Amino acid sequence: MKDPQVKPSTKHPPAEAEGLSAAEALASRLDRPMGVLGLVFLFVVLGQLLATDPPLVLALSILGWVFWAVFVAEFLLRAYIAQFSRAFWKKNWWQVIFLLVPFLRFLRALQAVRLLRLTRVARVGGILSAGIRGSRSAGRLLSSRIGWMAAVTAVVILATSQLLYATDTHSEYGEALFETAMATITGSGITPQTGFARVVQVVLAVYSIGVFATLAGSLGAFFLRADDRRGSEPGRQAVLPPIDG
Repeated sequence: MKDPQVKPSTKHPPAEAEGLSAAEALASRLDRPMGVLGLVFLFVVLGQLLATDPPLVLALSILGWVFWAVFVAEFLLRAYIAQFSRAFWKKNWWQVIFLLVPFLRFLRALQAVRLLRLTRVARVGGILSAGIRGSRSAGRLLSSRIGWMAAVTAVVILATSQLLYATDTHSEYGEALFETAMATITGSGITPQTGFARVVQVVLAVYSIGVFATLAGSLGAFFLRADDRRGSEPGRQAVLPPIDG
């Protein structure tokens, strides 16, 4: 007969669960510095996209790889603390993809034989990685819902405009930035009619609906709290309707 006081085993073995918990604690402690690096990295990627002066291009490329080395080192440190457990990889597999994409740049030689357009894939992957990391960084650094939404929206505009420019949808980055901002606010405004541009416009239109719904909810909650505070002020009494008869 089983002892009723004995609890079933946890989902993960004790040692594995302890390592995973320690890795998550480290990630929590590094939230702010890694968040700042993530936001700065987004602008480094933008600089790499726009720079034309060879020394500046080289400097930004080196800086980008330094940043990426820091991201990889932080990830590997958390994996080591988590004892490279399957639970850690299962939870963070998507980060592995975005950490590996930029290394496709080392395979540019294949483009010479036109097997794959790895240069463009690496560039687009780097922009997506920087955008996602920038969005996560905004969530780490900002606790206010409106402030977080504003920061994420700015990251979405920057990353999407870089994608439109990197894929030659727009020939000028300023035009790509303007049209992306308009599409993010209004849901329309991207003039090129390529398949990629149409997909981007649909995604931004859906995102804009989410932004306005979040803002409406936040403003509604703010005014409700203000009414509650005014109603609870001392000396204020609720006005009761007269009783008939």
